Amino acid sequence: MAVVAPKMEPLRQHNIVPAQDAVGDITHVILAFMRSEIFNVDETPSEFPLFTTVEEVRSKFVPGTKVMIAIGGWGDNDGFEVAAKTDASRKRWVKHVAAMVEAVGADGVDVDWEYPGGNRDDYKEIPNSEREWEIEAFVSLIELLRAALSPGKLLSIAVPGKEIDLISFTHSTVPRIIKQADFLNIMTYDLMNRRDTITKHHSGVTDSRDAIQRYINRGAPPHQVNLGLGYYVKWFMTQQCSTDDPRGCPTQLLEDPKTGADMGKTGAFSWHDKTPEEVGESFARAQAEGNYDDDGSYSYWDEREWRWWSFDTVESIRHKMEDIVPQLNVGGVFAWGLGEDAPRFEHLGATIEGIRKLRYTRGAKDEL
Repeated sequence: MAVVAPKMEPLRQHNIVPAQDAVGDITHVILAFMRSEIFNVDETPSEFPLFTTVEEVRSKFVPGTKVMIAIGGWGDNDGFEVAAKTDASRKRWVKHVAAMVEAVGADGVDVDWEYPGGNRDDYKEIPNSEREWEIEAFVSLIELLRAALSPGKLLSIAVPGKEIDLISFTHSTVPRIIKQADFLNIMTYDLMNRRDTITKHHSGVTDSRDAIQRYINRGAPPHQVNLGLGYYVKWFMTQQCSTDDPRGCPTQLLEDPKTGADMGKTGAFSWHDKTPEEVGESFARAQAEGNYDDDGSYSYWDEREWRWWSFDTVESIRHKMEDIVPQLNVGGVFAWGLGEDAPRFEHLGATIEGIRKLRYTRGAKDEL
């Protein structure tokens, strides 16, 4: 079983890296984000905007760590749409992406289109039926990008974990996509979002396992998929729930039924962020009084405020590292994002601890 260390994505607003002795097990760092539209030009840009430099990042990690550039992110869709539209636009886009990788000195690129085929931030205003063409166009874009990249450069793809969002990741397309990609970063977090109407875990152990298994069932070799960890906290407002088991409890209206706009009934913040004052007391209760499911998933329903909390703890990460990674024989794990776990980096520590245990177990088995 091949086990590699986390892929980490420092955010612009959380550009924080722990001491080098704490990151020695990290094999890949993905810098997020470059916007997709900057590559939809006729002439290669003279410079490529990024919040830091590859050289600066390399200095903070051990020699040999791969540094990649992520393109896209949630809400960045227009540039991808233009890029994917025709064979000519696809060739133009990948040409400039490949040039960017060389110009900034990166080891590769991560494509983070959320999501080809539909279910994007404007899904209520533009139906998925109008984006069916993107399914095959996305495969073609990835095939051309692999051909455009220099030999030895890495190509990864951030892909959805929520089943309803796998519009472009089918039994037909996954084998063709994975043939071009070095690995898939499966976003096994945000599995509950404002489109849901009942409570569930946003990064649950069983739900994460099921998400990984879907890609394997559709043709992705286990060693080419990575389990995603969310280093942040989420909450949702609910209706009255059962205090004995609030899972499956109806939520309040989380999004506008006509536009899909956020109704302000859900929120998220990282471990690095200061806890928002309006949820401070509730979050303190969630940390002190939350419950673990049988699979190790953690949650809390605050009956005083009718607020559902869902987040990974150190213990739930240990369950994932001990259960999902070896059972499904996945290639590795990654996290969104490294700086979000500052300043204590406890979740990173649990992730690294799990990696080291798996490596030790693998080594012991290889000696038998």
